[in-house]
Amino acid sequence: MITFGVSTWLWSSPFSTDTIELFPKIKSMGYDAVEIPVEYPEMIDGAKVKEALNTHELAPVVCGAFGPSRDLTHEDPTVHQACFDYIEQCFDLCNQWGADFLAGPMYSAVGKARMIPEEQRKVEWNRAVENLHKVCQMAQESGLQIALESLNRFESDLINTADDLNRLVNDINHSAAKILLDGFHMSIEEPDLKKAVASVGDKLIHVQVSENYRGTPGTGQFRWDDFKSGLEEIHYQGCVSIESFTPEVKELAGAVCIWRNLAEDQDTFASDGLAFLKQLLT
Repeated sequence: MITFGVSTWLWSSPFSTDTIELFPKIKSMGYDAVEIPVEYPEMIDGAKVKEALNTHELAPVVCGAFGPSRDLTHEDPTVHQACFDYIEQCFDLCNQWGADFLAGPMYSAVGKARMIPEEQRKVEWNRAVENLHKVCQMAQESGLQIALESLNRFESDLINTADDLNRLVNDINHSAAKILLDGFHMSIEEPDLKKAVASVGDKLIHVQVSENYRGTPGTGQFRWDDFKSGLEEIHYQGCVSIESFTPEVKELAGAVCIWRNLAEDQDTFASDGLAFLKQLLT
């Protein structure tokens, strides 16, 4: 059974304990799950969030946020350790809330997109593989998995496609390494959506969607039928979650290059998007 979620980034950032005020609205719209982006763990009272999740019967999906200070491909091992420490905090929240995995592009820093020599790229790839194997060992010790996400070429020079993800997971060679696919990034990078989704098979444990322009699902040029066919081919039964952002939070909007409103308002975005996805996938 496919379930449906939405990221709190659609309305606000960073997530803090106060952000649980969104949970009643998210539940009333008909969502099954809420994506919680953990930008600053110190801003989150895990017990209060757990209570709110239980009260509103929302399943948690925990997503990491990986900026320059959380870069597993960095040449400085102290940066790697800072990233490990952050991921450990995220794992603790996953366990406290009952989430099965931590999701995100945790192989490198988001926005690290450069033209570099192939030898340097190999060095950074190997760092990502080595460090993510350590992350997988940490995850396993906590009874968790990780869901690695590909990003479009403007946000990463390391992992852009489903093929990249498959190669990364195969190189990591650990049972805790799984895959997240985001339709927005795929709309830029994948020539064949159905083939890309099908290629990851049972490694796929989470899906994020928005339109090709980051807007409301069903209002743009994204090839939803092909995407659906791919999910059906691999018998995907996880969560499909809307991830987009509000232009009202200037720091986040600037990071993802959203310069205008993408819907009448964010509530309409969430409710119309969910209606479309339920019609498409159920």
